[in-house]
Amino acid sequence: MDTVNLTSGFILLAFSDLHYYHAVLFSSLLVIYALTWTANLLLISSIILSPQLHTPMYFFLGNLSVVDICFSTVTVPKLLSCILRGGTSISFLGCFLQMYFFVLLGANESLLLSVMAFDRYLAVCMPLRYVSLMNDRVMNMMNISCWMASSLNSLLHTYILSQLKYCEDRLVHHFFCDVTSLLKLSCSSTNLAELLIYTEGSVPIIIIPFLLILISYVSIAKSIIRIKTSSSRSKAFSSCSSHLMVICLFYGTVIFIYIRPSSDYSSQYDRIVSMAYTIITPMLNAFIYSLRNQDVKQAMKKLIMQGFSLS
Repeated sequence: MDTVNLTSGFILLAFSDLHYYHAVLFSSLLVIYALTWTANLLLISSIILSPQLHTPMYFFLGNLSVVDICFSTVTVPKLLSCILRGGTSISFLGCFLQMYFFVLLGANESLLLSVMAFDRYLAVCMPLRYVSLMNDRVMNMMNISCWMASSLNSLLHTYILSQLKYCEDRLVHHFFCDVTSLLKLSCSSTNLAELLIYTEGSVPIIIIPFLLILISYVSIAKSIIRIKTSSSRSKAFSSCSSHLMVICLFYGTVIFIYIRPSSDYSSQYDRIVSMAYTIITPMLNAFIYSLRNQDVKQAMKKLIMQGFSLS
């Protein structure tokens, strides 16, 4: 079979099999995408403009919102185009650029969530040393480290898959250029590629951060139990509850997609689950932190009222 080159590219099928639901799907995704931008921009603006939110926790939360906006932007505009056209072509270079930024932002979110868990561990378990341990230098180093590690991880993924030979069947049964989808299209051996991707990608980017989060929250739970007053326990738990919900949303879907044998791959189920963490989760993250955090709600109300007064 002929192999694709830099000019032939691929064809994203997305949800072209759901002909009768295209109008509902398109309008729903457009609303979700608009809400993702609106909620996250409002959250970022509130954090920047409110002095009371200039703390490490909200610094990382602001970075998470930036990642969520970019994460959804990598896939949603192309998906909307696919729905309108019933499938759309994407160049070889465009496909791997999309995959590079998708893996980069997904890995960054995973690492950032583990950093946020460590921040909560220091705040709850070491409150007297928290300010000295989590200073501006440490925050910036952690943030830069997340971006550097996720960039290198994404570059390796992209390079490995770009070196494979792809067959004449260029139909990608997904709404973006995902790692598992492209592996299925290769007509060369993918054993080495799968080994490198699922070990280098899964272990340092998904499994280790997830274990660090578990360890952090076990220690947090022990510290909360030892707190004598119920009001203090409630306050300590409330500072972590939003982050726990976001972790469950993100890792629950990511582990289902990537921590499993490639033989279990199902394009139909994977498209649905992928929508959860690429489209739904970036919107819900902002709402979870906004609605469950009193400081953020007050800052947002103040920002909105100032906007109305200026208009």
